[in-house]
Amino acid sequence: MTDYQSDLLSLLASRGYIHQMTDAEGLDALAAKQVVPGYIGFDATAPSLHVGSLVQIMMLRRMQQAGHKPIVLMGGGTSMVGDPSGKDESRQLLTAQQIAGNIRSIRKVFDNFLTFGSGPSDAIMVDNARWLCGLDYIDVLRDIGPHFTINRMLTFDSVKLRLDREQPLTFLEFNYMILQAYDFLHLSREQKCRLQLGGSDQWGNIVNGIDLARRVDGAELFGVTTPLITTADGKKMGKTAAGAVWLNEEALPDYDYWQFWRNTDDRDVGRFLRLFTDIPLDEIARLEALEGAEINEAKKRLADAATTMCRGADAALRAADTAHQTFEAGGLSDNLPTIELPADGMTIVDALKDLGFAASNKEARRKIDEGAVKVAGEKIADPHHRLAISGDASIQISLGAKKHGRAVASRAGKSS
Repeated sequence: MTDYQSDLLSLLASRGYIHQMTDAEGLDALAAKQVVPGYIGFDATAPSLHVGSLVQIMMLRRMQQAGHKPIVLMGGGTSMVGDPSGKDESRQLLTAQQIAGNIRSIRKVFDNFLTFGSGPSDAIMVDNARWLCGLDYIDVLRDIGPHFTINRMLTFDSVKLRLDREQPLTFLEFNYMILQAYDFLHLSREQKCRLQLGGSDQWGNIVNGIDLARRVDGAELFGVTTPLITTADGKKMGKTAAGAVWLNEEALPDYDYWQFWRNTDDRDVGRFLRLFTDIPLDEIARLEALEGAEINEAKKRLADAATTMCRGADAALRAADTAHQTFEAGGLSDNLPTIELPADGMTIVDALKDLGFAASNKEARRKIDEGAVKVAGEKIADPHHRLAISGDASIQISLGAKKHGRAVASRAGKSS
């Protein structure tokens, strides 16, 4: 590993965040002598970000830990267009009201990772709708357009992917890379921002912004990208059979979030501890060296630390207690995902869908056919099996060895 003089690059490198840099020596020297404002852009296309965005959030956290200024750029303007990077098809366009609501919801998660304020290294959140939505189209064509060539834009991976697959790339989306480059130019002027960070798929967009600022203002800007975060089995981080692992509690229960980290593959434990927790590196080295059943200690530490950071210490404690009762003490915790059964009961297929264990009837039936579904510890083979509960009783529903929920009688159906 390269020896850096700045705390910023030393911290990023030691924890495995660095994939590419535009000018490592220049950025290292700058970060060693002054506070560097740096930004990452986030989509506002949903009310919550998911775990796939977490490495970027952690990069901003590391910036602040190293004494620099994180800028959270919410794409209120660019979300009206849609980023083609890594996408096989056009995104559904959202209204300004929907995007504003998504930004308000997403902000709550950032408050858990960053300290916001007006100090030199305090984080700020800005929305690019504030400047992009007021741009005059002719001015953009005249002042910004000459600095971009179609030849070069066609070489970017985000464009080539769609064209190689003969899938349409709209002119609207083609403009996205120009808008993102303009964001960097604007932030360098308004916030004295010198650094853009992002995933490896954003390399072309980042370089575009650096080139634009150099051509227009003569500014010296820098870029850093992270490696693509995949699990040991090659899957993209944050994608599971049950869907995305959302950061907002409203989108995913605390227990499910904790359990996602607890189920980390043995081979990923050390890497994820470095990327997604503040646990010291020497302690991580001890944890990732554990073998056999002892590696579960490291997985629980990962789940506790990651959940505490995103959802709070109380949420992590409740989730760990729920897991203990369910997996070790043989109990049935109230904190498990819970559904209410109507007076006439519910089929096991509907129960699996309501718990979020299956996305469709077809998937639920397939899990039953595979012998992966149990009710009260008994394997269920009939997709028409009906669950019924009376009084204050509850019953455990399990999918495989790691997903558990419970069913209770409907409160509306109980007599007072």
